Amino acid sequence: MITSLPAVRRAAAVLVTTGALLTVSPLAAPAQAATAPPVTAKGAFMLNNATGATVYSKGADTKRQMASTTKIMTAAVVLSTTNIDLNRKVTVKKVYRDYVTAQGASTADLKTGDKVTVRQLLYGTMLPSGCDAAYALADAFGTGTTVAARKKSFISKMNAKAGSLGLTNTKFDSFDGISTTGNNYTTPRDLAKLARYAMKNSNFRAVVKAKSYKSTATTSTGGTRTYTWYNTNKLLGSYSGAIGIKTGTGSTAGPCLVFAATRNSKTLIGVVLNSTTVTERYNDAGKMLNYGFGTSTTSSTMKLRTLPSGAQQD
Repeated sequence: MITSLPAVRRAAAVLVTTGALLTVSPLAAPAQAATAPPVTAKGAFMLNNATGATVYSKGADTKRQMASTTKIMTAAVVLSTTNIDLNRKVTVKKVYRDYVTAQGASTADLKTGDKVTVRQLLYGTMLPSGCDAAYALADAFGTGTTVAARKKSFISKMNAKAGSLGLTNTKFDSFDGISTTGNNYTTPRDLAKLARYAMKNSNFRAVVKAKSYKSTATTSTGGTRTYTWYNTNKLLGSYSGAIGIKTGTGSTAGPCLVFAATRNSKTLIGVVLNSTTVTERYNDAGKMLNYGFGTSTTSSTMKLRTLPSGAQQD
């Protein structure tokens, strides 16, 4: 049982959401419900992972801010590095902690001087949505003689990857979704395509499906520190078959969610951008998944997984 938890900035909340009523025609194909349900999000898209075929679409090509779902690309760039060593040690710098404090950002609560692995940083980036962990990855995998140069280099790699994947309506100006210029945007379709690409990597899949992660790191004095992180994606453990992927919330972006689920060997990957509330983004995802999987019941109730008190929210 996990008993330790690093200090974090926001308290957990218990959310309960009720799924939408879905009426399925008796003539409908069993693989999909008859009528696409409405969602509250301004933008939504879902595809079949095996084929890439569109399953659900709403404002799919409208550019929107994406908040911390940006970190999907951060992880994807790191994991696509040639001969990546996930056990490579990275020393936590004070500038990473100063950054999250200044921004009031979500954090993995990394401690200055600790030596953490790239693997740990990936979990710290994707589960508690740690902007300090994402900063560490950008600094470690960018090139240049200064932290600023390496950050710029890493963001350039993010944009280059977007270009190589044909994400023509996507642009990054940050490694974590905290945009200073407003030029950190995507579309539901592009983001789903990015998620589909990222989910091809087994290490990425392992990270984003984990509800929690506990590991130890060596401190600056040679001691041992335990880090425990909880996944902000409450769809995990709440929707049967959910396997990821990432939450995001911003003042401009609104509540966002990139999600995936597998049932009967069928995997669906979806996106909701700018939903009405944090709770509704999960409602939206549940309705879209029910539609894609052809849920035959007339209604369903989804009680969201509860995070421990003090766990990060995103």
